[in-house]
Amino acid sequence: MTTEFSLQHIIRKPKIEITKAPVLILLHGYGSDENDLFSFAEELPEELFVISAKAPYTMQPYGNAWYAIHWDNNDGKFSDDVQAIASRETIRDFIDEIIEKYPVDSKNINLLGFSQGSILSYAVALSYPEKIKNVIALSGYVNQGIIKKGFENNDFSNLKFYCSHGSADQVIPVDWARKTKPFLDQLGIQNSYSEFPVGHGVAPQNFFELRQWLMKRL
Repeated sequence: MTTEFSLQHIIRKPKIEITKAPVLILLHGYGSDENDLFSFAEELPEELFVISAKAPYTMQPYGNAWYAIHWDNNDGKFSDDVQAIASRETIRDFIDEIIEKYPVDSKNINLLGFSQGSILSYAVALSYPEKIKNVIALSGYVNQGIIKKGFENNDFSNLKFYCSHGSADQVIPVDWARKTKPFLDQLGIQNSYSEFPVGHGVAPQNFFELRQWLMKRL
């Protein structure tokens, strides 16, 4: 684990000789850590430099979060958008540090987020589309409150999204996720959206589909 970066992380270097590797940054969900999505790493394309980041807010008794969730808020707003925006900026800085310190291709930075990590992936990519090539957004949704103001005017021509959700998700309602495709379509962003008959998790078919999608676009 490295400390001279904005975020603690673990890495899997490319399995083949490659000068400037494409990068896949994994952003875990609420209450988890950097080891969670890293279990995917061995099944991912060999040329990828895989980096699994640990969210900055420590939870008790264990786990981490990209932002706090307030379960008892009366106005129905349960995510701490101030913390989420701070995490968005931390991830942006982390991407710059990765480009500076690892032998990677700065034009081929990809994000894979699950749940809260997916919500942050949307926020980072829509705020800073010049930094990101592909986004795999699993079991999340777009929170417009944490995207940089004026994002609608950004150039999204090189950005692509793969979005998926469990149709029986009991944590993030599938109705929220279904708004993603029309939202991205309206911005003129290339995207695909899939649903799988699971809860808040990633079905095997889901993983095979996202891997194929990514391999075609690296």
